[in-house]
Amino acid sequence: MRTATLIRLLFCLALLGRFAAASAGVEEDNAAAVRQAFMDAMAAVAVAPTVPPPEDSPALRGYVLYPYLQAARLRAELRLVPKAAGGPDGPLLPVDEAIAAFLEEQASRPVSQKLREEWLASLAGRSAWRTFMAQFDRDRDVQPSLRCHALAARIALGQTAGLVDDLTQAWLVPRSLPGACDPALDWWKARGGPGAELTARRARLALEAGQAALARTLARSLPAERGAPLLQWAALIEQPGREIGALVAEPGRAVENDALLDGWLRFARADADAAATTFPALVSARRLDERSASPYALAVALARSWSRLPGTLDFFARVHPDDFDERAHEWHARAALWAGDWQRAARALAAMPEPLRTQPRWQYWAARAQEKLGDFAGARTGYAAVIPTDNWYAALAAARLDRKFVPTLQTLPLSDTEIQKLGAEAGFVRTRELLLASMEPEASLEWRAAYDELGPDRQVQAVGLAARWGWHHQAIATAARQKLFNDYDLLYPRPFDFDVRAASRRTGLPESFIYAIIRQESLYRADAGSSAGALGLMQLLPETARLTARRADLPAPSRAQLLQPSVNIPLGSNYLAFQVHRFDGETALAAAAYNAGPNAARRWLPAAPLDLDVWAENIPFNETRAYVQRVAWHTLVFSWLDQRAPQDVKAWLRSVRPADAAPPAAR
Repeated sequence: MRTATLIRLLFCLALLGRFAAASAGVEEDNAAAVRQAFMDAMAAVAVAPTVPPPEDSPALRGYVLYPYLQAARLRAELRLVPKAAGGPDGPLLPVDEAIAAFLEEQASRPVSQKLREEWLASLAGRSAWRTFMAQFDRDRDVQPSLRCHALAARIALGQTAGLVDDLTQAWLVPRSLPGACDPALDWWKARGGPGAELTARRARLALEAGQAALARTLARSLPAERGAPLLQWAALIEQPGREIGALVAEPGRAVENDALLDGWLRFARADADAAATTFPALVSARRLDERSASPYALAVALARSWSRLPGTLDFFARVHPDDFDERAHEWHARAALWAGDWQRAARALAAMPEPLRTQPRWQYWAARAQEKLGDFAGARTGYAAVIPTDNWYAALAAARLDRKFVPTLQTLPLSDTEIQKLGAEAGFVRTRELLLASMEPEASLEWRAAYDELGPDRQVQAVGLAARWGWHHQAIATAARQKLFNDYDLLYPRPFDFDVRAASRRTGLPESFIYAIIRQESLYRADAGSSAGALGLMQLLPETARLTARRADLPAPSRAQLLQPSVNIPLGSNYLAFQVHRFDGETALAAAAYNAGPNAARRWLPAAPLDLDVWAENIPFNETRAYVQRVAWHTLVFSWLDQRAPQDVKAWLRSVRPADAAPPAAR
């Protein structure tokens, strides 16, 4: 009897399980269907904005992203409104009423932002000032054009109390103002305008920001005597070498100290050798004493350190201690390292302010200096202190102590229950649906808004939520906002194993190295694009991709294909392998070439063999220096995750070959 009962119970449970699975499948199919209907409706708005939409189904109207469709339709309708429609006192148009109701319903949700900005711009364009001012929010609507429209609205409506103060604030910026500001500025100028004092102040702001053209325009509107120093400063920005030469040749020619130093800084950056040669003549012509010459010496020292030129330390020796800022301290130490002057390096490191000196980077170099100067016990203590910091310097420190390195894994305290609760909240439901609807920019805005409402403990759970969605770059970025870096299992995923393994077999590159480049270049975003036009996971320029395809006997890709991992990874890996070959197997140089270009990497080669850590520390581009170090670190972490064994990083102690020993660049 008991056996029969148990069998019937198990049979019922099995039926319930199958029913639940079937129900879940139906729900999933229904969700996919309504999502597709939403995507089709959004596409219809984009393709045919003038065509009236059909009657929406109840399912679509109840869809969590339906407000995005409403906003898209309202934006399309708004763009069809004639500029002459309405007016300062005219009635609201139907579209205005619809938008006002929508914005009131959605409040400050991300879905309302673009529509709000476009509506305010439309209202301003139609001079519908009363409605504009009723909607304008000084704290929220911070775009310069909208702020200027608000000034024009106040003029039109006679609300001019305190307007001159607000115009002054809008005027005193170091950039050109948008055309939307013209009506308010014209009103101001008719009543006297900013005047010479404010015009000169704005010109100086522009000069301090390097905006010579704007400063020149402003200076020419001033009396000649007042405008001349400003025009001279603009000339020092635009033609620093010519103007510095003239000021050296004409010692009696007046020049403002700030202008002269600004021009000298630009001159030194453009030609460090010429600046070094000109320095004594400048000091003599401008009668600079030792203290006043210090900033000029620092400019030369920095420029020469970035180019790793001889004599750099001599110029640093001329710099007064009070003129050393953080950047100067760092490059003083780097110049000493490049020169192999360990006594000087130790002094430069000791002179750093404590917050800088106690960073892992400079703790490592202090230990290196101690080792070089014979203080082996102090060096061992210093290296040991760096190892727990988990970075490029930590691994180097372990190698200096002849130890294998193990990253410090710190697993985040994630809870399945809490992550499920989080994922069910409205903001994150919208985020997930936007991702599934291929609307990632909107998804990112929804994510940020929902995330910002969470307490610290739940923000940690949000990292796990993004990771479970496979939204890897968001998981990593969200963890970074909380300074959480050491859950390597979570933050170093391998979502492209099939393509990476195939690329590894084809090129001979380690999978860990390919993944390190992917993580550093795009944070796993297949659709990533840079301001320079690089595309996809491994951030390839289309022309570079085509050349690589031809060299590797792969199909030439289109721009759209570069956003496909199956195309981007093989091409990126072949290009990376080509750089490794070009630099004779040196992966650090290959990484530098991948980031900054092979010509730059070749320029940075030393004249004689140099320790890799010293070479990498002296890469002049901050971005590339960090890139090389992080790629090496990512490679180590991926290798450790794959092997789960201590990593031998003694190879990081190798030397970089000099320029004349490196293989020639391939044509």
